[in-house]
Amino acid sequence: MTEFFPSIETPIPYEGPDTDNPLAFRWYDADRVVGAKTMAEHLRFAACYWHSFSWDGFDIFGEGTLDRPWINAPGDQIEAAKVKMAVAFEFFEKLGVPFWSFHDRDIAPEGATFAESVSNLTQMVDEAEAQMERTGTQLLWGTANAFSNARYQAGAATNPDPEVFAYAAAQVCAALDATHRLNGQNYVLWGGREGYDTLLNTDMKREQEQLARFLTMVIEHKHRIGFRGTILLEPKPYEPTKHQYDYDVAACHAFLERFDLMGEVCTNIEVNHATLSGHDFAHEVAAAFGAGIFGSVDANAGDDRLGWDLDRFPISVEQMTLGMYEILKGGGFTTGGMMFDAKLRRQSIDRNDLFHGHIGGMDVIARSLLVAHALLEDEVLAGPVQERYSGWDGEFGSQILGGELTLVDLQERALSVAEPPRVSGRQEALENLVARYIDRAS
Repeated sequence: MTEFFPSIETPIPYEGPDTDNPLAFRWYDADRVVGAKTMAEHLRFAACYWHSFSWDGFDIFGEGTLDRPWINAPGDQIEAAKVKMAVAFEFFEKLGVPFWSFHDRDIAPEGATFAESVSNLTQMVDEAEAQMERTGTQLLWGTANAFSNARYQAGAATNPDPEVFAYAAAQVCAALDATHRLNGQNYVLWGGREGYDTLLNTDMKREQEQLARFLTMVIEHKHRIGFRGTILLEPKPYEPTKHQYDYDVAACHAFLERFDLMGEVCTNIEVNHATLSGHDFAHEVAAAFGAGIFGSVDANAGDDRLGWDLDRFPISVEQMTLGMYEILKGGGFTTGGMMFDAKLRRQSIDRNDLFHGHIGGMDVIARSLLVAHALLEDEVLAGPVQERYSGWDGEFGSQILGGELTLVDLQERALSVAEPPRVSGRQEALENLVARYIDRAS
């Protein structure tokens, strides 16, 4: 087929911070070494399939606005899916991202029967294999869309009907097999409708047990087929349901502990989902590393004035710097990466707007990496934190944490010593310090 992006002739180049070329990177230099790794190795960028190629800009108020001729095209659905895949890999190759991600229904149309759906997926995995070999693009993760079809109106794993649970399990089995065949680095479970709107018709305890059984079956199948990737849960507080069981990282951690799934599952943290849950992105990353369940990141942002999942390309260097700092401090990505679960605005109808969105987002994160690395290397944040908690490293603090002292012991001590001195937390000074590092990043 002819090129869909004919004006983009070569992979997007790096031209440095002073360039005026809107189709060039200002900060993302894939081969630049930052510490012990290149930027490409640190960030492991991935572009998603669904928002960019399976969505034409429709929303609940209006029809699609974007130029996506393969969507709802008349004729053979598989042929239309092949056109869409060719366009997607043209984009991945020209953008220069090393990874991509997909839902099963993104790459293959749903059939009239489950058998037909599996056949469609198998054909499109063949196609993806060939495109990956041609371009060198790898698969960051795959997943199943167990939320769009009307059968999932009451959830998939948490559905009150075991027949729907079984259908979802079969769909995930096929999607995990496809991900394994494409050498995916991870498999994500996003519980789009794994929650509830009202307790009037919900048995919460039963539904959580169903979800745990479902996840256990996925893990068992992973080991059965020899899939070496990581299983990831994606936290989200609400939307489309009022209450999600995977509300945030802490809720996922509690769930995994409760059902003895620690060590088998990590989290895929989305920046916008952190915002919706009332947390900062950096908080969710730190919580995941603290619990030992950090996996991957969806690097799409929201809007503080709109209370739903907007999937905007990241534009805040400060927000991404603080998150990137926690990622570097925790040791960085292993199988995960920075995936753009982001979409254009409905009025951005030029084909090349897809490049502008990704270029801008990649530059924001690359600049954030430089700032975070400098903060970490100079220990300008680590020092004040260590000093603030230094008392716990002394004899008295160690005795408390070691169980050597009782409440009575501490009461007797309080009766015999002076009031503890207060010490400034220096929040404003530290925020100004981060701002200065952002200003001088180069």
